Amino acid sequence: MDLGIRGRKAIVCAASKGLGRACAISLAREGVDLVITARGAEALEATAAEIRSKYQVNVITVVGDISTDQGRADALGACPNPDILVNNAGGPPPGDFRNWAREDWIKAIDANMLTPIFLIKAVVDGMAERKFGRIVNITSASVKSPIPHLGLSNGARAGLTGFVAGLARQMCKHNVTINGLLPGPFNTDRIRGTTKAVAEKTGRSFEDAMADVGKSNPTGRIGDPAEFGDACAFLCSASAGFIVGQNLVMDGGSFNSSMG
Repeated sequence: MDLGIRGRKAIVCAASKGLGRACAISLAREGVDLVITARGAEALEATAAEIRSKYQVNVITVVGDISTDQGRADALGACPNPDILVNNAGGPPPGDFRNWAREDWIKAIDANMLTPIFLIKAVVDGMAERKFGRIVNITSASVKSPIPHLGLSNGARAGLTGFVAGLARQMCKHNVTINGLLPGPFNTDRIRGTTKAVAEKTGRSFEDAMADVGKSNPTGRIGDPAEFGDACAFLCSASAGFIVGQNLVMDGGSFNSSMG
């Protein structure tokens, strides 16, 4: 299926690894020129080199922290008029809310709520003028099914979701869509890190602990980031203009609900 976005320009945040990387690869396969950002230069350049070697697209790397004013300015400087924006940032650490200070909350809100909002603010009017825009916010399945020990993430990402719900319905008449992709267990550094910690704590092997994560899912496995990237690419497609303000849970069916 031709997604109709060949030659478009995209900013993909936190794209050196994991789900952001998968989204960048899927967009590149569709012929989208990329600006990819991340804090780690080595991994970011490796991702860019891989994409350039496989697909005939332009890839610009921007090293920096997208949750800072400078990081956002650098990304937008490299691509001031994107057709596609994929918002993504690492989630805040787990813990007990009784132990979190105000600074912990501010950091989580800056990264997982305000950063996407500021990037949307910077690009959405230009998209509307050009009559094409696709914005995808990578959040978490915890937006629909809160995870007790991820209170910082639950709160900050839910705030973003509530804001976008209103804005998306204002912008869609201009062929600008804003949607959320809500990942569950995917084979990324984050899940490997948390699973490793569980394995060490319980005296089990990492392999056994990872297998249990897969077995606990209705699909019997952990998600492949490539699946997530392809879903992102479809939401960015020319054919997705009637998908507005939605939050697509990609968790293998873990969120048990009749209505989604």
